[in-house]
Amino acid sequence: MRNRRAALAAIASAASLALALTACGQNSEGGSEEKKGSADGGTIGIAMPTKSSERWISDGANVVKELKAKGYETKLAYGEDDPDQQVSQIENMITQGVDALIVAAIDNKSLDNVLQQAKDADIPVISYDRLILGSSNVDYYASFDNEKVGELQGTYIVDKLGLGDGKKGPFSIELFAGSNDDNNTKYFFQGAMNVLKPYVDKGELVVRSKQTALNQVTTLRWDGGTAQKRMDDLLTSSYRSARVDAVLSPYDGISIGILSALKSDGYGTAAKPMPVVTGQDAEVASVKSIITGEQTQTVYKDLRKLAEVASNMVDAVLNDKKPETNDTKSYDNGAKVVPAFLLQPVSVDKANYKEVLVDGGYYTENDLK
Repeated sequence: MRNRRAALAAIASAASLALALTACGQNSEGGSEEKKGSADGGTIGIAMPTKSSERWISDGANVVKELKAKGYETKLAYGEDDPDQQVSQIENMITQGVDALIVAAIDNKSLDNVLQQAKDADIPVISYDRLILGSSNVDYYASFDNEKVGELQGTYIVDKLGLGDGKKGPFSIELFAGSNDDNNTKYFFQGAMNVLKPYVDKGELVVRSKQTALNQVTTLRWDGGTAQKRMDDLLTSSYRSARVDAVLSPYDGISIGILSALKSDGYGTAAKPMPVVTGQDAEVASVKSIITGEQTQTVYKDLRKLAEVASNMVDAVLNDKKPETNDTKSYDNGAKVVPAFLLQPVSVDKANYKEVLVDGGYYTENDLK
């Protein structure tokens, strides 16, 4: 399995010879090789951001399932949105002799030193969903077409308000973005604004708060409570005599916070209907909210397929094969262009959730009751 296997085997052989000659204990390198998980594979370290989000729990479980089906053992850790904790977890995995790492970064700029340790140990690294920045020691990137996610959200708002059919508005809109330490945030926002900005420029969409720059609308750690507080503040400062017609939300957890603020302000009644509220990840709570007429839309990303892509990348690299990629130009992390495989997201609302999510086997009807 790659050059690392040969190197470790040589170390183990040398250690055995040293034991025979000196009657001393075997060195740690030789011992670590004997702990490989299976005859077919090895052990893969998986670093996920947090258990506070339904999607990351699903990601962890799906990646473990895919790797075990290929004959690998796994070490799964959640950093609970603490970058230092995630670095420590990855360091431990390297010390324990994992054969490869799959990392969904909490802070995409905090991993340079620990990934150098991985490189020194000849451990390949797959960046999972969130591109790790500033390190040349990222081998491949598995994700979705992140700009397309934003385009789907922006297009849904335009279509739902009737702007694409010639309605001129003006309609009021507020903008939310993801965490400023997540590289995906800029792609989601850029994709959405590619669609929305022409209408903003024509005055058909009006951001009453005047908060339109990415650095004004980010939501640290994608936190719903933080989003709720900001939405409360926006309603108080900019919507006392006006009604918000749409909210660009990049993620379901943020959407739930926004909806809480809206309901507290009296939205969700016949006199004051809910605005269009987008989302991402098709989390159960948000799909239920869509069914009941609160959240309007989410972007579905099949995490089963993402786990399959990442595990296939690991399996290929560890067997001296080139992983399949479909984008070798777009994802420059500041140190290198990282070869990527991007999956396609799907817009979901009340009209198609059964076809996409239930008929597609992602959820059962009971899951959504």
